[in-house]
Amino acid sequence: MRTLKSTLPELNPPLRTLMGPGPSAIHPRVLEALAKPTVGHLDPSYLELMDRTQDLLRQLFRTDNAMTMAISATGSAGMETCVVNLIEPGDPMVVCVNGVFGGRMADVAERAGAEVTRIEKPWGEVFEPGDLESVLATAKPKVVGIVMAETSTGAAQAIEPISQLVHDAGALLVVDAVTSLGGMPVEVDAWNIDAIYSGTQKCLSCPPGLSPVSLSQRAMEVVLNRKTKVQSWYLDTTMLANYWGSDRVYHHTAPINMTYALYESLRLIFEEGLESCFERHRLNHLALRDGLAAIGIEFAVREEAHRLPMLNAVKIPTGVEDAPLRRALLDRFGIEIGSGLGPFAGQVWRIGLMGHASRSSNVLLLLSALEQLLIEAGLAIEAGSSVAAANAVYVAHGK
Repeated sequence: MRTLKSTLPELNPPLRTLMGPGPSAIHPRVLEALAKPTVGHLDPSYLELMDRTQDLLRQLFRTDNAMTMAISATGSAGMETCVVNLIEPGDPMVVCVNGVFGGRMADVAERAGAEVTRIEKPWGEVFEPGDLESVLATAKPKVVGIVMAETSTGAAQAIEPISQLVHDAGALLVVDAVTSLGGMPVEVDAWNIDAIYSGTQKCLSCPPGLSPVSLSQRAMEVVLNRKTKVQSWYLDTTMLANYWGSDRVYHHTAPINMTYALYESLRLIFEEGLESCFERHRLNHLALRDGLAAIGIEFAVREEAHRLPMLNAVKIPTGVEDAPLRRALLDRFGIEIGSGLGPFAGQVWRIGLMGHASRSSNVLLLLSALEQLLIEAGLAIEAGSSVAAANAVYVAHGK
């Protein structure tokens, strides 16, 4: 048997400027929270922290839902939580697919036994109520799923008009808010969302590992009246309710220190103020947009109203190789941006301005580095033009 050497390399991750589709930059206070002393998962101090975290999540989701909590897993587990609790084998479900994560939701639903009908739109486009009307009439779904912030395309989906149509058809609405929560308004109660999930590693500036979810009373009534057990023991909200609720019945050993981190990240958001937080994301997006436009780079989503402020999918200029340029950004400037997925692979870059990463210093750093690399690649770009255009946005907004 091979034995380990007496000395092993020290863990020393490089410092990166994380401007990809996630994870995003972690605020120093969140990193400090992770290092706080671990207590037991039923310790009175931890149970109090769970209550405070739930309250802040309700405020962030803009909901009074009792069943609001953080699933002990990443955002994909939040997706599974919402789907497997509401779906029983044979239930009809309609899923709107205009990118990777709509497709993933459909896959999760099929694995849970749903009879899935997909409504497809080209990547980079969003859904209008008219896209759903005939399908809702024929499929008569129990559940409709849609992605609010499609991370693979940078498309921002309006939820409220879709919600009204879904509920008029007698169905429940499940919304993916993994990338949107904390970076733009999410109005669970006002938009009448039945089940919603997110992740900690995007606009919450927290490490990956928890998935905030919220289910309405209507959704929980469906769960409580199931004819079959929830497919997943771990994600069964009827049992999780007993742990996150007043009974505090043991369900699993919660990730204590990750809850510390989530709580601190939520404190940071509310210290800044929700509207100020959303405006910061919007302003940095606008500065990046104008900076990229100055050097001829276009967005994959054509209409500004349909673009996410925190995830910018932009077209790679003709003649520029995707992977070598991203690697040069990483190796020479320490900046990470994301590649395209699916039909966007090799066609777009995904630039994240999420949470703590959404800062003017990051926008200007990226534009400066990108300019230099594109000029080296032979593109006819006026040096300094992108930074000047971005700075003009900041000056116009008094920043």
